[in-house]
Amino acid sequence: MKKMFTIVSSLMLAGGLLAGCGNDDQKQTTSSPKQVELTISAAASLQDALTALAKDYEAAHKDIHITYNFGGSGALQQQIAQGAPVDLFFSASEENYDALVEDGEIDKKDGTDLLQNSLVLVTPNQNAKQIESFEDLTKADKVALGTPESVPAGEYGIETLKSIDVWTKIQSHVVYGKDVRQVLTYAETGNVDAGIVYKTDALTSDKVKVVATADEQTHAPIIYPVGILKDSQHRTEAKAFYQFLQSDDAMKVFKDYGFKGAQ
Repeated sequence: MKKMFTIVSSLMLAGGLLAGCGNDDQKQTTSSPKQVELTISAAASLQDALTALAKDYEAAHKDIHITYNFGGSGALQQQIAQGAPVDLFFSASEENYDALVEDGEIDKKDGTDLLQNSLVLVTPNQNAKQIESFEDLTKADKVALGTPESVPAGEYGIETLKSIDVWTKIQSHVVYGKDVRQVLTYAETGNVDAGIVYKTDALTSDKVKVVATADEQTHAPIIYPVGILKDSQHRTEAKAFYQFLQSDDAMKVFKDYGFKGAQ
């Protein structure tokens, strides 16, 4: 009887182990697929809209995780040219984007002009210098502007100021920011009397007020191209997200944040 009990116990234990192995195998076969991480280098002015869109996209695509690298378009272009691993580039400058196309980093057919923006003048809410126009910047002790070599908004701003014959009068009073968000922060904190940013950035803050919008004739068109990098390690997933950015749902979100379609 004792021997029989031992045999039965052994069989039960073996069966349990086999069942356990079977469950483990089943768990492995039903586990979710490995998550793909997409890296998107994008102009700082796109931060709020793209962050909102990433949440929507990841909720619908559990196998995708989106990582953003926000900054000045010129700086991002240089990073990509130097080999930074990026799947998509979303620029606030056609010039920076076109440079990557010319260098063979982006195939022309894998990109499109997607958005437009406006250039505005903002002041801290108290507006101590009573600045109401771009011409009034001659009253300012300090004016914030994006570094023109790496921040398209800075380049557009200088174009506007030159066109109205103000640039040479205020050039020595300019404080430069690494991107439009830093320029906005300078204005929010009162460290400058005024700053030149995109309309979409100004809309994100209740600590500044928009006092003027630049005439579109005073600067080059503010176009945002987006494209897939040739060296993307996830071309299928990158193309799917690229197409999502052009969808009606995505464009509605961009418009909610103050952008206009480029088409």
